Amino acid sequence: MTAEARPRLYREVFAVPGMTRSVLLMFVARLPVTAMGLTLTLHVVNGLHRGYVAAGLVATSTTVGTMVGAPAVGRALDRHGLRPVVAVCATVATAYWIGVPWLPYEALLVAAFPAGALVIPVSSLSRQVITALVPEDRRRTAFSVDAVAMETSFIVGPAVGIYLATQFSSRLALTVIGAVVAVTAVLLYVQNPPLRGKKEAAAAAPDGPRTWLDGRMTATLLISMGVLFVLGGTELALVAVLRAGGETAWTGVAVAILALGSIVGGVVHGALPRSLPQSALMALLSLLVIPAGLVSGPWWLLGLALVPMQLVCAPTLAAIAESVSRLAPPHARGMAMGLQDSATRLGGALSSPAIGFVMDRSSPGWGFAASGAGGLLLVAAAGVCAGGARIRTRPAAERPPTDLPTTEPSIGMDR
Repeated sequence: MTAEARPRLYREVFAVPGMTRSVLLMFVARLPVTAMGLTLTLHVVNGLHRGYVAAGLVATSTTVGTMVGAPAVGRALDRHGLRPVVAVCATVATAYWIGVPWLPYEALLVAAFPAGALVIPVSSLSRQVITALVPEDRRRTAFSVDAVAMETSFIVGPAVGIYLATQFSSRLALTVIGAVVAVTAVLLYVQNPPLRGKKEAAAAAPDGPRTWLDGRMTATLLISMGVLFVLGGTELALVAVLRAGGETAWTGVAVAILALGSIVGGVVHGALPRSLPQSALMALLSLLVIPAGLVSGPWWLLGLALVPMQLVCAPTLAAIAESVSRLAPPHARGMAMGLQDSATRLGGALSSPAIGFVMDRSSPGWGFAASGAGGLLLVAAAGVCAGGARIRTRPAAERPPTDLPTTEPSIGMDR
């Protein structure tokens, strides 16, 4: 592909009716989601005068709620469409975030689970809208745009939330989050972007998850879990290394460098005519984080050492989204992408205790190696699932002949 043709891919994607509006709306809708975790932690620690363990329990309750609720919310999107689901989720989310500043800790801990279960599935909605709007041969570029927008929101959202919480109050920050959730929900409800293409809307509904939740989809979900395991572990190890070196004040700058690296990788990936398979991208992501544990220099050197890994981050996320959109039938796409959200959150939830355990018994630098090793294990598991699916779906004419006697199987046939 020529250099002149690469920008054309982006022009064609943004020329799709409704695409630009949807990207901007989903970017704004993601901002409160990215700010929720840190802002709520600051509120529990500073506003309610509790410890970080108490704040972690609230975050865990929210995460578990989302893991449980995401597939159910996705299934509701498949059955009832966008407007009813957004109306219910927005009502719960707005009431929760506006009410959080006035709740005692015990009530907050209890309310966090249903609030997480009924969070507006912004990322899932964004991927479904892209799949419905953009032709399949341009979805790699479109999903790269979505990944870049998501990375950008992770730079802007937490920064704004922390600024409001520290310069004014955590109550104001949480109230603003609730207000933004309400406004974006109203815009989503009014615009009502399509979740299926025009041809897909007329297709027959599948029998159930057994028709599409096969080895290939399971492999994609494992890779999705692996991405967040690696990213969550890398972030934890980065914070630990900077803390050990007395450079905690530079954590935000280092994280911003990583996000910018991911944005650059996503932009390049979207301009490519072909991409590496998601398993290869995930393996690269895992391998490239391991050498960072050898860096013993200042914060900026560690940040630069992690840039190669981050260049693969957004492309891996885009490849996973492309895979789910291709494997899931139109009438089950919401549930499939809900399962993807659950898998990513599970990976992030597993990374903290696993990488923390390794660092507690060694040194912070080993956290990078453990993150990469965990990612490689999940890639291997995904390869087993995908390989089994290919064997089961191979046409009979392509399978090796089996003229062995059935009454006396040869040694090893019954393993």
